[in-house]
Amino acid sequence: MSKGEETKTRILQQAAELFNQQGYAGSSISDIMRVTGLQKGGIYNHFSSKDELALQAFDFAIALVSQRTKAAIRSKHHAIERLEAIMEVFSSFVEYPPIKGGCPLLNTAIESDDAHPGLRDRAQQAMNSWLNLISQIITKGIDRGEIRSGVNADEVATIIIATLEGAIMMSKLYDDVIHIQRIITHLKQYINTNLKSYGTS
Repeated sequence: MSKGEETKTRILQQAAELFNQQGYAGSSISDIMRVTGLQKGGIYNHFSSKDELALQAFDFAIALVSQRTKAAIRSKHHAIERLEAIMEVFSSFVEYPPIKGGCPLLNTAIESDDAHPGLRDRAQQAMNSWLNLISQIITKGIDRGEIRSGVNADEVATIIIATLEGAIMMSKLYDDVIHIQRIITHLKQYINTNLKSYGTS
């Protein structure tokens, strides 16, 4: 990696942490200069605007989430085990977030709802990836007889993601992991009661 690439990566990481903690609207160019230790020209040497930096910083943060997810499911082969591994990844965001400030998808989706269409589109794309991953795991599980036939994969993906993100929000709001712990317990029961095919181990 060249010195220029190293600098750009460092800016992305520091800006991603800043945006994830203070929000895009709440972070000024002066804030970005402060956390990176660079002058405005040094930042704009790598990014044409604050908007471009925000979009790339979000992509950087989501890539960290994806790496953690892929690592968690890599050794899991049964559909139920893979779903539970994804749930544990989400659970870890409360105490060990992939980037300072918590779940970048949750934070960005809330902030960018109407204020920043570009970030909203990026958040939608990231959410689609989560939903598609869970749907694919369920669909493959049905094909293998690990998940009972008749399960609506898209519906279950929505239930799992929405429930987990809500629990992360509550745990962060109250600074208490009990909320995510309760939801993980509930979702595991839900999966084993409503999804698992008991013709398989």
